[in-house]
Amino acid sequence: MQQNLKIKTAAIIAIVLICIFGIIGFPKSVDGLKANVQRNIHLGLDLKGGSHLVLQVQVQDAAKTTADQLIEALREDTRTRNIAVGGFDRNDPDQLKDTDTIAVNIHGVDQGKTQLFRNLIAEKYSEWILTPVNGSDYRLNMKPSTLLDLKRNTVTQSLETIDRRVNALGLTEPTVQAHGDAATQSEILVELPGVDDPARVKDLIGATAQLKIVEVKNEGPWKTREEALAGKGGILPLNTELREFMSAGSSGGWYLISRSPVITGQDMRSAKPAADPDSPGRWEAAFTLSQDGARRFEKFTAANIGNKLAVVLDAQIRSVATIQNAISDSGRINGLAGQQEAEDLALVLKTGALPAGIKYLQERTIGPSLGVDSIREGILSGIVGLIAVIIVMLIYYKKSGLNAVLALLLNTVVLIAALAYFGATLTLPGIAGIILTVGMAVDSNVLIFERIREELRTGKSIPAAVDAGFGKAWWTIVDTHVTTIVSCLFLFLFGTGPVRGFAVTLVIGLLANVFTAVFVSKVIFDWELSGGKRVEALSI
Repeated sequence: MQQNLKIKTAAIIAIVLICIFGIIGFPKSVDGLKANVQRNIHLGLDLKGGSHLVLQVQVQDAAKTTADQLIEALREDTRTRNIAVGGFDRNDPDQLKDTDTIAVNIHGVDQGKTQLFRNLIAEKYSEWILTPVNGSDYRLNMKPSTLLDLKRNTVTQSLETIDRRVNALGLTEPTVQAHGDAATQSEILVELPGVDDPARVKDLIGATAQLKIVEVKNEGPWKTREEALAGKGGILPLNTELREFMSAGSSGGWYLISRSPVITGQDMRSAKPAADPDSPGRWEAAFTLSQDGARRFEKFTAANIGNKLAVVLDAQIRSVATIQNAISDSGRINGLAGQQEAEDLALVLKTGALPAGIKYLQERTIGPSLGVDSIREGILSGIVGLIAVIIVMLIYYKKSGLNAVLALLLNTVVLIAALAYFGATLTLPGIAGIILTVGMAVDSNVLIFERIREELRTGKSIPAAVDAGFGKAWWTIVDTHVTTIVSCLFLFLFGTGPVRGFAVTLVIGLLANVFTAVFVSKVIFDWELSGGKRVEALSI
């Protein structure tokens, strides 16, 4: 019996030391102690301050990219099936409302092969509606259901990509989630605790990184856009556009390029920053392609040796090179301003290209003063409540009240240590969860103590009454805790960030309470009742 009690006590001491280490670590000074606590206890936006951003996904960008890919596929398929077509173009919507759509126009279809063309569309492009314009021209409109799915997928992919980018920055517990109702389902909420100057983070979040590798249509660059237009008689060829070559922040002229990409950022598999071997002191971002992207890239470069390719990133040409031989699964974006730009670009490409542009609808920087007040008031209310509980327990249960006080203090230590070890974020609702946990812990001790009193009134010996009290109160404690945990589960599943923080904090506190109120409290009673002398009365 005595040996078993020593083992239990050693286990409790070990758990307490582990918890204290999780909170304060090994501080070498008072300042070190404060720094360790601040590093281990992560505070939420409402306590620490930070940035609050509401973003709107420009879903029309994804629709335009899909239409461009359709044009490229149609050009290849009609060529393969020997269907003469005069040209392709698409509309250019600024936004896509419920009644808007994306459309591709096909001009000059060989009228002798109209049925073959229709069969091609029905066979391979069933997600588009073919509408004749005249005898040789047609329009393809994306089906409403397909467009709706595209919008949803674009928002979902944008949310996941932004979440990966933000988490890759090492920020403490950021929030990235859908925002708004059904009418504004293209909005995303981003909260960044501790970030009071979000300029760089905004650049990384909003960088669409719409990487395209396209064919260059002219031999050399023009100095200005006006000169380029004049060189083409003021009218650009179909399916082409003018883009500026930007290198290290300076212009390198204007190029005429194809609007249909050979590969896009969606074909990206990985990316990393590297020093440019051709230009000492300069940096580049090296990337590798997916299997499908590498296959298409190799096929195109093999058929266009001697022609030029342009790497277009976010509507700016970053690199122009002549195809010397077939290229398969890798490439480089050079001409970057420095290491920081190379690292940021590699991060954006590695975490996935956004399928559409981002527009900032709302931006707020929340100072830490509100958080300081909240922390101070929350801690003060917690301390006042804890002192009141301690006084009541000591007056009502006398010496046994010390048992409950120790259990309460240990419960708080275990709870805070668990938050530190799990990397959970403490918010203002989380502080409310801690205070509520104190009440639940007291409730468990009251159940146990009252059960012991009842057993003593029946005439049982003190050790037997203690054992029976803990045994009979156990199932009541489990019942109350399980029902509360189930409620917290629903709060976590369907609640937002602060509500989830409350639920997580309360669940951890309840689990810690089972340990302290039942196991630790029982060990304290066992120590009081152990030894050679007979205990005549129990102060309870």
